[in-house]
Amino acid sequence: MMLQWFETAPRRILALICAACVAMLVFGLYLQHVVGLEPCPMCIVQRYALILVAIFTGLASLRGQKGWWMSFGVLALLTSGFGAFVAARQSWLQWYPPEFATCGRDFYGMIEHYSFSRSIPMIFQGSGDCAAIDWTLLGGSIANWSFICFALFFVLLALLLAKGGKR
Repeated sequence: MMLQWFETAPRRILALICAACVAMLVFGLYLQHVVGLEPCPMCIVQRYALILVAIFTGLASLRGQKGWWMSFGVLALLTSGFGAFVAARQSWLQWYPPEFATCGRDFYGMIEHYSFSRSIPMIFQGSGDCAAIDWTLLGGSIANWSFICFALFFVLLALLLAKGGKR
């Protein structure tokens, strides 16, 4: 029954993923501007991944042509996989914090002062900020929940694309 829904309503599923990404972004902005939590460099990379997944799934849901939504679906799949990787790396840093935790540069400072090729490895090394757990829900940190959501998006998109490719 559930798999039939993947075949008959791909645009609805893509629109729901887009809406979930927008809701996550709004919640992240709420935590930043109302609660006062400052995002670390890895959190900002996850936000960019969420924005891209929202854009790709939103564009994919606009037209019913198979080639259109499958093309943007593949881009959303790759981006959600990247977001899951970053969230998993941050979760790992939170579970096994570095011995010497330093705040390091913020994301924008790294981009301004270093070349792009030097900034990217610095982001994935994480910092003291990335290992800090400032907020939890049901025992999971923001990075843990972000990983779960990105992984869910990845699985939904993979199923959707697999079912769409068989038709």
